[in-house]
Amino acid sequence: MPSLKDLRNRIASVKATQKITKAMQMVAAAKLRRAQEAAEAARPYSERMGSVLANITQAIGGGGDAPALMTGTGKDDVHLLVVCTAERGLCGGFNSQIARLARDHIRKLLADGKQVKIICVGKKGFDILRRDYASLIIDRVDLREVKTLGFVNADAIAKKVIHLFNEGGFDICTLFYSQFKSVISQIPTAQQIIPAGVASAQAEVTDGGNAVYEYEPEPGEILSDLIPRNISVQVFRALLENAAGEMGAKMSAMDNATRNAGEMIN
Repeated sequence: MPSLKDLRNRIASVKATQKITKAMQMVAAAKLRRAQEAAEAARPYSERMGSVLANITQAIGGGGDAPALMTGTGKDDVHLLVVCTAERGLCGGFNSQIARLARDHIRKLLADGKQVKIICVGKKGFDILRRDYASLIIDRVDLREVKTLGFVNADAIAKKVIHLFNEGGFDICTLFYSQFKSVISQIPTAQQIIPAGVASAQAEVTDGGNAVYEYEPEPGEILSDLIPRNISVQVFRALLENAAGEMGAKMSAMDNATRNAGEMIN
């Protein structure tokens, strides 16, 4: 049976842990507000970009004037997966849920005889996926030193992906991230970004999609510039959604840890 001294030491240790988890919860709550505002602000631009892309695609009829980033290579043999997770843990199942969705996708592709390549954005996803698929990981993007996510970070990732596509490195690219809904709800998401595809672009036409556009210069020329921009925008949105989701998950996890510590003390 533990002595009175042992019990006091244990209570003191739990109280110290409780203070740490409470502080981490408060920090996550402060960061969550900024991250949530950034993610919500990026959504309308990202969605409107899809509407404009769809309108231009309709204007050229998805024919020979459409660039390869839109129409694809005509094959689906090689798949590139860009898996975005957090750089740090202590956020519940946030990272494992994204990695699980990516793993399920990988298993299905390999079972179908496809070749898979992976770019890991974030340390936690890299740590999880390398256990089973280390040979498939071709690159890792480290954002640990980035204090505030900017478009430049997403643009660098997008340019890397586009360069690989132009070099014939893959046929289809899918982006994995977690869509932020609320503090307790983040939805692991898989979004194909290359090829954008005529059908998927047209599906983005929402309210205002019937507006009449006039293009200068020709639609095909605009599309060649717009699609790379759209890929960067979609990656940026994924990073912002992830940042908000991570802080929400961390806030919830630290709140649970603080409550559990209180129950142990009582």
